[in-house]
Amino acid sequence: MYTEKARLLHDVVLWAMAGGMLTWAVNSWIAGRITPGDVVVVSALTFRILHGSRDMALALVDMVQQFGAIEDTLGVIGRRQDVRDRPGAPALPHASGGLRFERVRFGYGRGGRAVLHDVDVDIPPGQTVGIVGPSGAGKSTFVALLQRLHDIDAGAILIDGTPIADVSQESLRANLAVVPQEVTLFHRSVRDNIRFGRPDASDAEVLAAAKAAQCDGFVRGLSIGYDTVVGERGLKLSGGQRNGIARALLKKVPILILDEATSALDTQSEIAVHREILRAMAGRTVIAVAHRLSTLASFDRVLVMIDGRIVEDGTPADLRRRGGAFAQMWHLQAEGLWHDNDEAAGGLSAPERVHGGASRSGGSVNGRGTPIHSDIGRDASA
Repeated sequence: MYTEKARLLHDVVLWAMAGGMLTWAVNSWIAGRITPGDVVVVSALTFRILHGSRDMALALVDMVQQFGAIEDTLGVIGRRQDVRDRPGAPALPHASGGLRFERVRFGYGRGGRAVLHDVDVDIPPGQTVGIVGPSGAGKSTFVALLQRLHDIDAGAILIDGTPIADVSQESLRANLAVVPQEVTLFHRSVRDNIRFGRPDASDAEVLAAAKAAQCDGFVRGLSIGYDTVVGERGLKLSGGQRNGIARALLKKVPILILDEATSALDTQSEIAVHREILRAMAGRTVIAVAHRLSTLASFDRVLVMIDGRIVEDGTPADLRRRGGAFAQMWHLQAEGLWHDNDEAAGGLSAPERVHGGASRSGGSVNGRGTPIHSDIGRDASA
């Protein structure tokens, strides 16, 4: 907005100056002080100066904008690294995917409030683990520490028995594939964005990863398919999360981290993507932070975090039977689904739908009168 105002003010001032010069030239010609040729010369010079000045002003405005971009870039490049490799740190060999947190404590900043408190968990290779909990429970911090984006205050994090603080960060992250909630896409083709996970991958491998991430049909619907160029940060592509998942699957690493990576998808698509991820990552470790608990029903294990502590640990079915924090969150999400279908269910209350209405109809119904046999509803009533 400031730039547009500056351009408008500049144009007004230049046109006022040009109008003043032309008025002076015409009046001087009428008074006989200059010839018609002088008027033509003054007019030509006035418009040449007008256009040249405007071009120079626009170039100066663009230059100032570039100074701002350069300042932001230098702020990132010149930022002091808080996490550094130890001198002579060895590379982490290709891992099998075993993870262990040993009484890990962590807080942001010196003397800051602790975010994780004595977290102690062992994840064997090839296990699929979901992490759930309320906002601010420490879920994203858990996966950030696994990537060593911060150094822990106490305890140890180990991959296959090797502390991650003792190996180089480059080799550590070569064994990880991470899909964050906001995926970064580059101003390149969809194919190149997926191949960024493994630049030497063939077109067939790129296609297989895209199919596993449930984005093949979406990409083929674009103007020129996989050769479609997406905008900066993916502004021209609405399926950015699936593209990021395909990129991670293509990397073929022993550990995959999903930090609410499918939160922008609808429930049906999210479940389908998780199913394909588990199939593609068979035998490899998957850590998934999720809010929709139904998407974790097929996972081997779920960790429930509250206030930086793991308060429950077990299979989804076991945690539902225990009646603890996970079961309460499951019930709350089931209540939300029932509330959305309250009118279609004949006005029954949630408990009535669980024990009466659902048992009579075999499930609730949607707005079209079609039965919905929801696993959430059946599990919540168990």
